[in-house]
Parts: sequence; structure tokens; C-alpha cells
Amino acid sequence: MLARRTIVAACAAVVAVSAALLLPVALAGGGKVRARAGVTRYYLSLGDSLAQGMQPDTAGITRNTNQGYADQLYALESRRIPRLKLVKLGCGGETTSSFLTGRGNPDALILGCTPRGGSQMAAAERFLRSHHRRGQVALVTLDIGANDIVGCVHGASLDEACAIHGLERADKNLPLIMRRLRRAAAKGTPMAAMTLYDPFLQLYLLPGDQQEALTINGYAKIINKTLAHLYRAGKFRVAHVDEAFKTYDTTHTTPLAGQPGPVPVAVAEVCRLTWMCAPAPVGPNIHANEAGYGVIAAAFARAFAAKR
Repeated sequence: MLARRTIVAACAAVVAVSAALLLPVALAGGGKVRARAGVTRYYLSLGDSLAQGMQPDTAGITRNTNQGYADQLYALESRRIPRLKLVKLGCGGETTSSFLTGRGNPDALILGCTPRGGSQMAAAERFLRSHHRRGQVALVTLDIGANDIVGCVHGASLDEACAIHGLERADKNLPLIMRRLRRAAAKGTPMAAMTLYDPFLQLYLLPGDQQEALTINGYAKIINKTLAHLYRAGKFRVAHVDEAFKTYDTTHTTPLAGQPGPVPVAVAEVCRLTWMCAPAPVGPNIHANEAGYGVIAAAFARAFAAKR
């Protein structure tokens, strides 16, 4: 479990990111893991709304799309892995608890998330066990945990007790999720999970909220270091999405359309890569846009390409 002091320090950042809320086997495994020629291979995408590529439409309704990081990573890897097939089990609104149990996600019914076995965990285990030939599952991606905290934000205020409880729950469930995925999969199956970008950097553009945005951003760095540690402990590679979004670059500035002066690079990037700075009714919306999902896909690709 996380130290209580770390949990308290990080909770604001996790809420901010929450309200939001892998390259081929031959490369990832040093060329040791191969499936038989001509056999279909699979990319299994697991998680929440980001795993489904959700974005707002012109009316501001957030919907599943085929522009998400899973779709873009699949397009990249299809060039390298013959007969690759994408399987997306992610569901908007999923928490670490609902991932495990299939209960407690009110968005599941609306979005039509009906995984076999009653939960995304059970569906993932079933899939991995039924495709257990070594190399048959070429890669697995995971993003989960952000939504454990999202309900703790009310307007501009944070229910700290709620946030701490959500963090403790995620800290308990994440290792279990990763352990069960590892046990169900063939030995050596490449798996990666992502750190989180900070959509609430957008607060920097609002009068009187600049310091709050920077303070939350500092906490985001703490929680992402903790997440990376949890992923490595679970034998998952780490897709450093926070770094890919330049989340902590607040010392350098750059011009931003519509602003009277330059803003921190991190702020400009979250405006460029998400819907947070879009005008109503489309924004503000914490989900990545097509370009942002491309950045996330590239972060996963780098994680799989790198040796442990």
C-alpha cells in the first residue's frame, strides 16, 4: 500500500488526471518469442475510456471512436506483425473495482460494455487463456485507475477523504489486475501500462487559477512516479505518457492562440492534444483528441521497443 503521506500529497493530481480519469513481440522480446507463420496474432487493449478512444462529438457527447491510441498503435504494429488483429475490451467509466467485478460502472450499460464472464477482468483472462500459444497475443495495453477518483471532485473542490479512499482502492486493485493478467497469458507476453497526462493544466488559462494548476501539476509528477513503480513491480512495461505530453515543462513558455502572452509548454501541449481548451459544447473535455491519442500510441510503442 502507498504511504498515507504520499497518498494525501498526490490525491489532488490523481483527481485532476482522473477526471479524464505496447512494438511487436520480436522487438519486445529480443526476437525470442514468435508465433507460427500464417497464424492470426492479437493486440488486446484493456482499460477505460482512453482504451476505447472516446472523444466528444460536435454536440459535446463523448463517444467511442476508432481514433484512439489502441487503433493508432494497431495501425503501426500491423505493418510489422503479419495477421495482427485488434481486440478492444475497454469501457468508459471503468474503475479498478468495476474492472475486477463488473459492478459499479454506471456508464457500462449506456455504452454497451457487456464483457463475457461478467467483468473486463474475466473477459481478458478468458481471451488470454484461449489464445495461450506463445506469441499468439503479440501485445497487451492497459490504462485503468483514473476513474477511481473522478467522483471525488465537485466543481472546483476536492473531497479529500473520498480521494484518499479511491487511491487506496486503486493501490490495492492494480497489482491484482496485473498479476491475474500475467497468470492468464502465455509466458513472455509483452504488456504495458501508461502513466497519465494532466488535463487540469488548462486551469492555468483561467484568471486566478494559475498557481492551482501548477500545484496540481507538481502532485501529478509524484503520482506518476508511483504508478510507474507499481507497473514495473507487476512486470509491465511503462508507457510514459506524462513525459510524451511534456506534462512537467512549466519553466519554458510558448505562444498559444487566443492568449495575450506565452504560456508554459505543458499548458500549450494539453490544449493541443486534448479537448480541454475547446469551446463549448465540445470542451472542456479531458479526453485526448486524435493527435493526443497518437502521442499516447507512440509512448506505448517506445515502451515495447525498449529492452527491460
